[in-house]
Amino acid sequence: MRKSRFTDSQIMAILKQAESGVPVPELCREHGMSSATFYKWRSKYGGMDASMMKRLKDLEDENRRLKKMYAEERLKSELRQEALEGKVVKPSQRREMAKNAVDADRCSVRLACVAFGISETCYRYRAKLSHENAVIVDWLVRLTHNQRNWGFGLCYLYLRNVKGFGWNHKRIYRIYRELELNLRIKPKKRLVRKKPEPLSVPQVLNGCWSMDFMHDQLADGRTYRLFNVLDDYNREGLIIDADFSLPAERVIRSLTQLIEWRGKPKAIRCDNGPEYISGKLVTWARQEGIELRYIQPGNPQQNAYVERYNRTVRYDWLSHYLFDSIAEVQDFATRWLWTYNHERPNMALGGITPKQKVAMAA
Repeated sequence: MRKSRFTDSQIMAILKQAESGVPVPELCREHGMSSATFYKWRSKYGGMDASMMKRLKDLEDENRRLKKMYAEERLKSELRQEALEGKVVKPSQRREMAKNAVDADRCSVRLACVAFGISETCYRYRAKLSHENAVIVDWLVRLTHNQRNWGFGLCYLYLRNVKGFGWNHKRIYRIYRELELNLRIKPKKRLVRKKPEPLSVPQVLNGCWSMDFMHDQLADGRTYRLFNVLDDYNREGLIIDADFSLPAERVIRSLTQLIEWRGKPKAIRCDNGPEYISGKLVTWARQEGIELRYIQPGNPQQNAYVERYNRTVRYDWLSHYLFDSIAEVQDFATRWLWTYNHERPNMALGGITPKQKVAMAA
């Protein structure tokens, strides 16, 4: 609205001059205005003083502002009803709707941003590095296809720590969600348990090993066992032996072969199974100068490192495949063990692999 060059007091003075008998043409010529302007003033402000005139102008401005506000709110409501069929929370979708409204000359950029709840910065944003998103998609699809029980955490740590990509975790998670790769989280049953004794963490390699057995079946129904050994310092899987029977003699043979290339541990933690409490294993450990640390019966949490490792073995590959022979199991276990030690991020180590833990400590 164009502002008048005459103030309220000047308009009132001109009207009072006309009331005192000054001719209208003379007033218009003196003040440089048209006669139509004078008669408009007299019809609008005739009989008022300066305070009443100011109040009238304030009311007109307020009425004009309310009309504009009502028109904007009505336009925003119409835009929302036409564009939003359901609940839309993604800024990219709201940005597209705002652009469609502006392109159709329905409203201004400012009003469209207010109507759809986005900032003008978001409205003018242009996506960058979209080609890298395709690379991330390819990596996530291949990872979740080969490692079906890997969630977002392991996928992100693998890409960041093992492969060395510098992508932000929020960017990877956004693409991970768009691909609908989320794993179903089973609710845990909360049981009241006594707080277990904290496990001691060795400060050097070969400080303490943990060993345990696992069981499974071949495709023909025959039961076989796995003998797992873990280094507690860097959670490195040292050996997985598979066979139908693993007596104490076989355990001693596997540990002896392991010591030849790995070195001798100070202690080995195990449960109270018949193979571990046998006189042969106790005698062998005494001769080698290795301490056998037995956990309390019925307290597997005291051997938590290898128990957690057994769960990884079970869910990473043992429960995924049916094997026809022990040789096939042993071959797959050996190849998976290399992947576990060199490529699979370990949450207990801060998202790095066991081999990276050794390299950092060197």
